[in-house]
Amino acid sequence: MSNELDFHLDDFEPADADSEYAEQRFWAGDVTVLAEHHTTPNGSHSFVVAHDRSATMGVPGAPQIVAIKVARDLNQNTFTFESTCHSTVSFAQNWLIEHGCPPDRIAQVRGGFMKPTDDLTLWLDQQIRESGARYEVIDSWTSDFDPCETWTLTRDSSASQAPVRVFLEEGNHEAHTYTIREGAFADEAAARHWLDDRGSPLPQPPDYRGEAAARLARAALYRSAGASAIPKAGPDTCHGPSAGTAQRPNRGRSL
Repeated sequence: MSNELDFHLDDFEPADADSEYAEQRFWAGDVTVLAEHHTTPNGSHSFVVAHDRSATMGVPGAPQIVAIKVARDLNQNTFTFESTCHSTVSFAQNWLIEHGCPPDRIAQVRGGFMKPTDDLTLWLDQQIRESGARYEVIDSWTSDFDPCETWTLTRDSSASQAPVRVFLEEGNHEAHTYTIREGAFADEAAARHWLDDRGSPLPQPPDYRGEAAARLARAALYRSAGASAIPKAGPDTCHGPSAGTAQRPNRGRSL
């Protein structure tokens, strides 16, 4: 299976101008496939998670993970093409699942990529991936410099307390692993202040206090079923040393 992006659309025409533009904006040399699912036997749909290296040359902090859905009309020989950009693989997977991809078919990221550091990271990946419309994404940031990290600022529709959530992902390039932690804030202003200042540890969600053991138990069960083999991140995504939820220095970036 090739890592290059190829939807086999030579015999198809775009169904509309938006699909034509969306398909043409991707250059095979810039995109590396991380996970994909193609329906069988007729191949009417394709779902792809990919790393877009060209994003590193654009706006600083822009997301580098792209989710792509292609739907082919086999009778008319036309296709529709949809894509969205995300800061992490799990949010890209979530979008594809919400757009009709079977969850188990897009969960397996190809070998050779970063692996989760611990059970909580594994559980959070699964939670995001299978969360449906629970998280409204407000903003995100992908850093290519020290400290190399990504964060996604969201609003959790299921949270009765501290509904603004930050998912902070940090990697350890030498260990080839990554860590995800979730922070909870009363409002967006408080979350942005923490992201800009890093003057205190990332505050845990209130529900962690009563469910931490259960979360880890579920994550361990999920891992024992074979999900520990799920890798992470694109080959050119920069990662720095993992610090978990420890205090991080101020990056001096204005949000």
